[in-house]
Amino acid sequence: MSDQFRQQLRGWLAENLTGEFAKLRGVGGPGREHEEFELRLAWDRRLARAGWTCLGWPVEHGGRQASLAEQVIFHEEYAAARAPARVSHIGEELLGPTLIAFGTKEQRDRFLPRIAAVEELWCQGYSEPGAGSDLAAVSTTATLDGDEWVVTGQKVWTSLAHVADWCFVLARTEPGSRRQRGLSYLLVPMNQPGVEVRPIRQLTGTSEFNEVFFDQARTPAGMVVGDDGWRVAMGTLAFERGVATFGQQVGFRRELDALVGLARRNGAMADPVIEYRLAQARIGLEVMRAHAIRTLSRDNPGFEASVAKLVWARWHRDLGELAMDVVGAAGMTVEDGLDEWQRLFLFSRADTIYGGSDEIQRNIIAERVLGLPKEPRP
Repeated sequence: MSDQFRQQLRGWLAENLTGEFAKLRGVGGPGREHEEFELRLAWDRRLARAGWTCLGWPVEHGGRQASLAEQVIFHEEYAAARAPARVSHIGEELLGPTLIAFGTKEQRDRFLPRIAAVEELWCQGYSEPGAGSDLAAVSTTATLDGDEWVVTGQKVWTSLAHVADWCFVLARTEPGSRRQRGLSYLLVPMNQPGVEVRPIRQLTGTSEFNEVFFDQARTPAGMVVGDDGWRVAMGTLAFERGVATFGQQVGFRRELDALVGLARRNGAMADPVIEYRLAQARIGLEVMRAHAIRTLSRDNPGFEASVAKLVWARWHRDLGELAMDVVGAAGMTVEDGLDEWQRLFLFSRADTIYGGSDEIQRNIIAERVLGLPKEPRP
């Protein structure tokens, strides 16, 4: 069955990445989300019409209930075909599974069909200026006013907020509460008075991250997911580090292969230190894959997700640094915009920060696995 699934998918991608969509090969992704956005949105909707979105979702919620092996095949083949980065992944891979696990029937009926059809786009309202990796320190508040929640606060590093229709927001709904207590997971419409999105210009010159200001923005009282906001938020983070990592790794492999090719062409491979570092990068990629397979084969992965984040983030940042050494002095100049290696180097500096900084991941492993004393809290 897996071989049949692979051949079916491979054939569909070859048949459909043609015509106007042919130019989307290799387009988009971290640091490049601005590229061909409208056409990539149209591509996502073509995927949806063909039944290639929400593969792991249950059939009753619009998915295909694909096995783990089939989901891995999808991400590997999709990346191998150099199909464009998805614009609907936050709704499909984060919010959708969260609603299936924690949402009400009304919430699932309202949102899941629109996510599966790529009719509504989502963003994630977690990090704040004073609560980045320390998510329990969030201070955005939501107060119940009749049959609506009134949301006030600021979120930051909100990916694709400038194109999103909705945002899932972690907010403090119990006055005077601290840390993980008194939090709720709210679904908030973005297109309303009281919501302001300000793009953050990055080192690469692009602006896929944003600041989002909520000034008495409103959402219906029934838009709270689950009865424990912290538990729901942690569930979303677990989905974030799921099977899609295999597609990410195929992209990493493509970058490494291209860098090895460049090192051979420009003579950098003659340097034994460069050759050694490229070999180490290849080994690191295999370690990353082995860890992902072991983690996803478990029913309830815990700290392994933190290990995975540490491994891939440092590997990719190091690859960016290695790329600059392979390119040499030419990497110090910019003529007509950044090239792929300069963009990789600059954007990968953020890999060890976003999605949970390395420092926080090490604390999780130290406290929850090794049993070391907890870091003092203010």
